[in-house]
Amino acid sequence: MDHRLLARTGVRISELGLGAMMFGRGGNTDEAECAEIVRRCLDAGINHVDTADGYGAGQSERILGRALADRRDDVVVATKCYFPKGPDVNQRGGSRRWIVRACEASLRRLGTDRIDLYYLHRLDPDAECEESLAAMDQLVRQGKVLYVGTSGARGSELVECQWAARSRGLTRPVAEQTQYSALSRAVEHDVLPTCERHHVGAVVYGPLNGGWLTGRYRRDEAPPPGSRAATQFFDPRWWDRDRPEVDAKFDLVDRLSAVAEEAGLTLVQLAVGFTLAHPAVTSVLVGPRRLDQLDALLACAGVRLDDEVLAAVDAVVPAGVDVDPTNMVTVRRSGRRDG
Repeated sequence: MDHRLLARTGVRISELGLGAMMFGRGGNTDEAECAEIVRRCLDAGINHVDTADGYGAGQSERILGRALADRRDDVVVATKCYFPKGPDVNQRGGSRRWIVRACEASLRRLGTDRIDLYYLHRLDPDAECEESLAAMDQLVRQGKVLYVGTSGARGSELVECQWAARSRGLTRPVAEQTQYSALSRAVEHDVLPTCERHHVGAVVYGPLNGGWLTGRYRRDEAPPPGSRAATQFFDPRWWDRDRPEVDAKFDLVDRLSAVAEEAGLTLVQLAVGFTLAHPAVTSVLVGPRRLDQLDALLACAGVRLDDEVLAAVDAVVPAGVDVDPTNMVTVRRSGRRDG
């Protein structure tokens, strides 16, 4: 397992990170199995785990904290705040009031005295970025957070955050978490080049595009029971076969499968290797729900795609193209989520 430098922090994190979104309610509620996934990932050289206060209604943080209890100092732990945590209109967003409260709650759930990398899960359209960054800076000065990052930001927002941090002497974001896969490439236009230019480490999620790049979904077959397609995970539009964007994925996945076979790789290895190949990418989050999914993901460590294979991927899905733009989650005014 290779380890890459996170921005200019001096900290190195594994090229594959463990995403714990599927731990807890709505994913895997078997805590013993989740703990075994964590153990096997750490034994394989992964030293970077990622969760959020909203995953599994807080259960993901609790499960992860207990699983890491005897190896906490070996791991760079990341979590996030922003999305609603209750009916109170102020239990959400990017205000100083909420960020500080959310951090304290995450520390309790994780059972730790500090968060290594704390993300603004989204930038709050109703709060100045200086407000949010000042709260994060306060947490850093208190020793409760070591590094800060953003998630789901546009290139212009990344620049604004860097300028605000430098001009006001605040802790600057050193990571941006963004969705990226061979089927979702719009971030190549703006976000990833901005990360490179401003020395922000890109931590990417969704390299398998919700399971599409495992090859599990077939046009003439119902989705496998329990799969994200079968459960209509997050947004029913992502799985609506009457939509042309969804229908197109079946053909594109077949073509990418042929590219992988020609290269002597599995489709999963091709998909993860594609994201690892971008020079802005520091780490790729893999998020197994079950133990039996883990081996295929760990086999992606060290995969390097040559220029010929990358060109073959470009021939299937051109650079900068999102096959289905609804896959990208954005935030409108008042914190509403929209695909």
